Parts: sequence; structure tokens; C-alpha cells
Amino acid sequence: MIIRYTEWILKWRYLVILLSVAAVLTLASGASKLAFTNDYRVFFSPDNPQLNAFENLQNTYTKNDNLLFVISPKDKKVFSRETLAAVEDITRRAWQTPFSIRVDSISNFQHTRAEEDDLQVADLISNATELTNDELHYVQQVALDEPMLLNRLISADSAHTGINVIIQLPGVDQMKENPQVVSFARDLATEMRAKYPQLELRLAGVIMLNNAFPEASQADGMLLVPLAFAAIIVTLFILLRGFSGTLATVILVLFSILVAMGSAGWLDIKLTPPSASSPIIILTIAIAGAVHLLVTMLQEIHKGTSKHDAIVESMRVNFMPIFLTSLTTSLGFLSLNSSDAPPFRDVGNISTIGVVAAFFLTISFLPAIMSILPIKAKHFVVGTDTMSKLGELVVTHYRNLLISLSIGVVIIMSFVPNNQLNDVFVNYFDESVEFRRDTDFTTKHLTGTYNIAYSIDSGEAFGISKPEFLDQVERLANWYKQQDETIHVASITDTFKRLNKNMHGDDQAWYRLPQSRELAAQYLLLYEMSLPYGLDLNDQIDTAKQAIRLNITLKTISSNQIMALEDRAQAWMQENTPNIVTEGASPAIMFSHIGRRNITSMLTGTTVALVAISLILIIALRSFKYGLISLIPNLFPAGCAFGIWAIFVGEVGLALSIVTAMTLGIVVDDTVHFMSKYIRACKEKQLDSRDAVRYAFNNVGVALWVTSAVLIAGFMILSLSAFQLNAGMGLMTSIIIAIALILDFLMLPSLLILIDKNKNQEHPANT
Repeated sequence: MIIRYTEWILKWRYLVILLSVAAVLTLASGASKLAFTNDYRVFFSPDNPQLNAFENLQNTYTKNDNLLFVISPKDKKVFSRETLAAVEDITRRAWQTPFSIRVDSISNFQHTRAEEDDLQVADLISNATELTNDELHYVQQVALDEPMLLNRLISADSAHTGINVIIQLPGVDQMKENPQVVSFARDLATEMRAKYPQLELRLAGVIMLNNAFPEASQADGMLLVPLAFAAIIVTLFILLRGFSGTLATVILVLFSILVAMGSAGWLDIKLTPPSASSPIIILTIAIAGAVHLLVTMLQEIHKGTSKHDAIVESMRVNFMPIFLTSLTTSLGFLSLNSSDAPPFRDVGNISTIGVVAAFFLTISFLPAIMSILPIKAKHFVVGTDTMSKLGELVVTHYRNLLISLSIGVVIIMSFVPNNQLNDVFVNYFDESVEFRRDTDFTTKHLTGTYNIAYSIDSGEAFGISKPEFLDQVERLANWYKQQDETIHVASITDTFKRLNKNMHGDDQAWYRLPQSRELAAQYLLLYEMSLPYGLDLNDQIDTAKQAIRLNITLKTISSNQIMALEDRAQAWMQENTPNIVTEGASPAIMFSHIGRRNITSMLTGTTVALVAISLILIIALRSFKYGLISLIPNLFPAGCAFGIWAIFVGEVGLALSIVTAMTLGIVVDDTVHFMSKYIRACKEKQLDSRDAVRYAFNNVGVALWVTSAVLIAGFMILSLSAFQLNAGMGLMTSIIIAIALILDFLMLPSLLILIDKNKNQEHPANT
């Protein structure tokens, strides 16, 4: 049947090529609908409990998606007339930021003080160029003593200050809104650097984080995809020793990518850094089937077979293995749909489309175009002699190889438990990314980008003025201030204490919480009525005055440290402030839990994929025994890779939680091709196990190491990504593929010889 099908393809080759191109262009036209999403929330599914908790917090109070201008005078003196004048200027200009609803800085901080029986509320700094030395000293003293400013908008050494802009995006067109804010901020920073050359300006905050995602994706697309194409073209040309085969393979790969990305557009899949890596994944994986087909064809031509007959023979022996490997690879990628992070589901679905497209193009377009392209007798495949020697080595020393490899695998896999599930989400970007550099600088010199926020409910409307409620909030705030991970604590209780002091003649002895509910409510009302537009307390108090927001700013710490801190806080609240026990919410909390949630969800996907692939191999190989044997070299590579990772790295993050499921289908490819040749030798050639192993090495060995070399090259290029989720995934996948090749060349044939030793037996039907 395969022979008749191939004859038909070759007869109507021009029509097949024309239809293939038409189908590809039709599907590829959907690429015009592709768009990047620039919201970090895309990493969380709609039912993610940490996301829902954070959204509830955002809906209760003023949203805190922010843009932070970090200002560092070169003389390291913020409290000079020139620098403070610049801060005033930038603060005024920052109000013009698109979609801004609030701007906070040391200049417009609403400073309160008593004037006889009145409460005076005004900007801390006004007309900085006219300040006297005494006034400068007073402003500095107030700023450094104010809990709402220190380590938030002014550094303890007075060398750095910040201007925090709260942004509320309409959410109508995310692709335009966030970049519009970033563009304005960068233009303003450039303008201010020119106007105030004595200042250094940096940009941080959630808005810049959102923008970093699409920028990282686009940078990868512009650099890594062309680099991967170039590397694979060179690799194929060197290994296949032919222009025609290389050209046909490159066209096939390009078509597969176009179909996958176009289909993603038609399916309205939004691109993220993980899903934007799909072209590189497809580029590397799509080559495998083509290489097997071409290697067999070139080997036949090198023996003297006509090109037509060589193509037919290559299709006959490779069609079923290519189908099986495409099927198992697709199942591996489809298992990513169990991921708790939607971007990884998109990676799985887009890559699956690319694998399926590559299969159909390999069995139709590739033989058709190869029948047209010139292939001369000089074309041959390198490495055949090496494969023969390797096969002989395995046959001769199969026992020693099996024992030593088994011991080695067990030893390496014993290190797997040493891996810790851990992430630092700011470090998703390497230091070549401006956002990462600016964020690291901000955390080191001014304030943190990680936070935990609590919405603490008093239990009744206007209940936030109750002394017993404020006392418990104050105790929690003080506990957090004592933790090593904490940089800053923003609590309305500090405002109540300041107002109490103000209303007692600014006597420092009265810097404490009011002991009367009525008095606290009056202070708060008087203060709120004095605040200018845009600087109200909606970011700290809900509209019913029933709940307050406590915000903890943290150092850049790992996901394990964040969860440990939150656990300590919960335990402390249960014991010391049982009436206000509540869970924290923030992007840091969300990212800290996503890795662990993803591991749990991927266990299901990996198990389902493993069972499905096992059944497919047993059915396809028509042997329960061979099906089980084939699983051994497919299960060990991931275990060994994570063992090696434990030795040299020791931390497994979000990206690596999907690698086992993703690579499960890929590493099966080599096993299927080797097993199919081994079984074919036993059945068609009536060879014993040793000679069948030699036959498999001679006929498929070169193709296996060519495809593995291409896969490793492609994923190693992905490891160069500035987005560390992609880089880690690429590096780990490369390690797994390399280990899989070693086991397929050394362990699998040794197992086959041991089990079928010196026996000519009934073998499974031709696969």
C-alpha cells in the first residue's frame, strides 16, 4: 500500500507540490492575526486561586499596577535644591502619563502638621529652588522619619528617590495600552536625562514587567529563529553532504512553522515568551522525519539504486516509524494541556500543529520535490563506517555496557530528590534585559519589586477606626517590619499615629494610635477632606471603610522563601491576631505557587501521555515484550537529566516542570526507528539478535545521530534566550535528547541482545 501511495505521489509530483504550497499559504495567512499579550497574568489560569485572590484585592482598592521612576543624583544627594526641583518637575510631568490615576513622590507627599488647633496638609516640597538650608534640612528629616516614604520613595542614605505612578489600563486593547505607557515613560526619562544631566533615571514596576514579556519574545524571534535556521542549515549540509536534501528539508521546516503559527492566529492564540519559542521547537522537531527519509534514500542511491526506486524504498521502510514518532511526539506536546500555566498549553498546541504539518509534508511534499531536485551519485551520508564500528562494539561488549549503564543511570537518578522546586520570577529575564537590570538596581538601592498585600476586614462598615482593630493591624505590621525579608511596610496605622501626634500639638509622645473610635474617625475624616484630588486613601481603605490594605514590600527572594514567609505570617496571626487572619495576595505570591501547581497538574498529563505512548508502541510493534523494552531508554533520559541538574544547579522552576512531558514523545523517536529496523531485520532478513543490531546500526544509526544533533543544536540555541523560562527549557531538553541518544545506541541494543540472545524466533510483523 505504501509503495502504491508513493508511486502515486511521484507520478503527480507537480500537483502534490502545488497543492501543498496552496494549503500552507492558506493556513499561514492566519499569522496576520497573531498578537503578543503583555500581561503577566497570562501565566495563570482563570481558576487559579492566587490570581482570584489578587483580582479581588485589586477590585477592592485602587489598582497598584505601577510605573516607578528611580532617580539617582550623581552626587548621591537627593536633598539638594537642584535634585528636588527636578523631582518636582518630573512629578508634575508624570501626571501626564497615559492612564495614570495617581503619582506619589517625596515632593507631593501630603505632609501634616499642627497649627494651633488646625491640621495643615500640604505638599512636603514646594518651590525647591527657593528652599533655605534650614528648610532643606527639615524636609530631609521629615522624609527620613516618615514610614510611608522611607525605603519606598526615599533611600535611607538619601542617595536615591522614586516617583511612583499608578496606572489603570482600560483593558480595551492591551497590545496598545501598555506599550503606550512605556513609550511615554521612556520618552520622559530621555527628556529628563537631557534636562537634568546630573541625574540617572531608571524605570521599574509592573508596567515595565508587562512590557518585558513581549519585548523578550520579539528579541528571541529576531535573533534566535534566524540563528536556529542558520545552524540547522549548516548542520544538515555537512551531515547530508548535499544541497538538494538540505534545501528540501529547510522548505519543509519553513512550511511547518508557517502552518503552525498561521493556525495559532486562526485559533486566536496570543503569543507569550513560551509560545513564541514554538517556531524554534517546530524547526528542530520537524526535521526528524525528513532526515530519516533522506538518509535512507541517499544510502540507496549511493548503492546504485535509481532515484525513483530509492524514494519508494525509503518511504516503504520509514513511513510507519515516521508516523509513530509523529504520533508520540504529538501526544507528548498535547499533554502540556494539563499545565496550570496557559502559555505552556499554547506551546503544546502550536507545536503539535507543527508536528502534524511536518508529518503530512514529509510523506507528500518531500518525496515529490526530491524527485524533481537533482541528486548526483556523489551524494552520500557520512558516518556509516563509524556506525558499523559502534554496532560491533555494542554486540561484543553488550553485557558490560548494560551493567555499567544501569549502574550509572541509578547513581545519577539518585540525585533527583536533591532538586528544589524554586523560582525567582524577576530572574525570568537575564541581565541583558533592561527591565532586569533596572529592577535589580531598584531593589538594591531604593525599594523592592516583590510584595505581599493583605485586605484586613474589620467586620463592619466604618469599623477601621476601632482601636482594637487598629491595634491588631499595627501588631501585624510591626511583626513584618522585624522580618529579614521585609524592606517596607505600608500601613494606615502609621497615618493614624501621625494624625494623633499632629492633633496634640505635634508632641512626639502622642505618636501612637488613638484610643477612641470616634476620635480616630474624626482624624481620618479631617485628613481625607484636606487631601488633593488623586492623592486620596482609596489605595489603602475600601469605600465602606470596613477594610484596610496592608502592603509589605520584600527583597528579591525565591518562591520558597516567599511561601515560607507567608506561612510564618499565617501562623503568627493565628496565635497573636486571630480576629484579622487573612491570606496575602500579590504577583509574587501567584508566581511562587504556580511552579508547584504546575508540577502537580503536569503529573497527570505526563502519566496519560506515558500510558498512551506505551500502548501505541506495544500495538505498533505488535509485541508486549518489545513495547516494554522500548520504554526503558525513554523513561531514563529525563530522570538522568534531572539528576545532572541537581548536581550542577539544584533548583527546578516553572519551565522545567513541563520538560518531562514535552520530551517524552521526542525521545521515543530514536527508539521507534531503531526498534523498527531491528524487527525488520529479524523478520525480513531472518537475522539473529546480534546481526539484527548490526543491521539497525548500519541502516538507521546515521539518521539517529543526525536528527539528534539537529535537535540538540536547535534546543541549545533556545537556551540562549534572554527569557530564562525558555533558556532553561531549551538546555534541559538538549540534555535529555543527548542522554536518550546514548541510551538508544548503547542500552537498547544491549537489552535486545540479552533478551533475544542467539535466537531466531517468530518476530512481530513488519512495522
